[in-house]
Amino acid sequence: MKKPSRTKAVIDHIQSQIARRALLPDEKLPSIRQCAATLGVSPSTVVEAYDRMVAEGLVFARAGAGFYVTGPVAPLALGALSPRLEKTVDPLWVSRQSLDAEAGKLKPGCGWLPPDWMPQAAIRKALRGLAGADAALLTDYGSTQGAESLRRGIARQLAGEGIAAAPEQILLTGSGTQAIDLICRFLLRRGDVVVVDDPCYFNFQALLKAHQVKVVGVPYTANGPDMARFSEVLARHAPRLYLTNSAIHNPTGATMSSQVAHHVLVEAAAHGVVVIEDNIFSGFEPAPSARLAALGGFNQVISIGSFSKSLSAAFRCGYIATQADWIEPLLDLQVATNFGGPSPMAVELLNSVLGEGRYRKHMAALHTRLTRARFDVAAKLAPLGIQPWLMPRGGFYLWCALPSGVDSTEMARQALRQGVVLAPGNVFSVTQTKSRFMRFNVSQMGAQRVYDVLGAAME
Repeated sequence: MKKPSRTKAVIDHIQSQIARRALLPDEKLPSIRQCAATLGVSPSTVVEAYDRMVAEGLVFARAGAGFYVTGPVAPLALGALSPRLEKTVDPLWVSRQSLDAEAGKLKPGCGWLPPDWMPQAAIRKALRGLAGADAALLTDYGSTQGAESLRRGIARQLAGEGIAAAPEQILLTGSGTQAIDLICRFLLRRGDVVVVDDPCYFNFQALLKAHQVKVVGVPYTANGPDMARFSEVLARHAPRLYLTNSAIHNPTGATMSSQVAHHVLVEAAAHGVVVIEDNIFSGFEPAPSARLAALGGFNQVISIGSFSKSLSAAFRCGYIATQADWIEPLLDLQVATNFGGPSPMAVELLNSVLGEGRYRKHMAALHTRLTRARFDVAAKLAPLGIQPWLMPRGGFYLWCALPSGVDSTEMARQALRQGVVLAPGNVFSVTQTKSRFMRFNVSQMGAQRVYDVLGAAME
């Protein structure tokens, strides 16, 4: 019987120790000299054995520190991928509090409009129309790219914002979040760098964490990202993507100026950075502001959006608008991860509500109602010493500075005990430097109890 090689004998010995738990995951292996002396082999034999085990994934090397046991692959737990944050400022936990809030809980920290602000009559009419629809529409999967009729409607909507996109350059997705997820799957690899605004929409951070990339924040000003810091970050970190809102920024409500938008595109082009422009709040602007996709085109910018904020989150549908040759691989990813596009029923409902001018009337009414609400809420917050950072052109958020010495995280913690869900500043901040800020959803602040709880939480 052929004797195993000396290298194989070393590997068997280490594997046996791991199986017997004499060596545990992340524990250091004996040094090369120590192992060679123990087993009576040459150091070169141990080196070859250790290298083979690294190649097989059994152990891993730390530069200058030796070899360590590779642990079993654990299920992906997002909360364990970065330093543990306090629950009140953890993006995942804050989202869950808003989504899972029971009836009666007040949610001025959530990111959507109340049901009575949505076009319920138009939605109910569209639902009645679905009852008589073809059976295939009620039962089939969505097509891979999504219905051409809705893609044409989105193309017209984008054209009104100065963005030239043919229906063939548009892919319908299950939601705006899924749109970003598909792009991340398409363009990112583990360990890549992504730039976001600081502050930014907190689910950007949660989604990017799931892709196990490095997130770097750039301070956001009233006119867009701080360009000096933006240039510095791009030069230093060589990011793959920049993810931002350019219409009405979440959470600040700011609008990117044309000058800053041009600078963003120049710097992104110089460093080979792809820009994802999230236009989810574009319909809430009284008039279109600078669009990165309009200025830079789809060779450099990807536009995404959805109708969850303006029509309904119950019939979710998002979209990606990008260069034509990227649609095909994105379609493959959509099939692999979602087996087709959004529900045909959701698409048909959206087509119905978007048609006949009803959407424009709904949005016009929302503009008026939200403008009044922004000023009303600001006036009610003023006696508490809470001041808007700026008054947005549109939308339903106020990014507010709290009185000196008041910590928004502590406020949120106390308010939650009283059944009020708030969105403290640091939940939006990669650098955790926004403890004096709070984002308020003005559409969710009609009850006097909100202000009473805020006042009590600051005492």
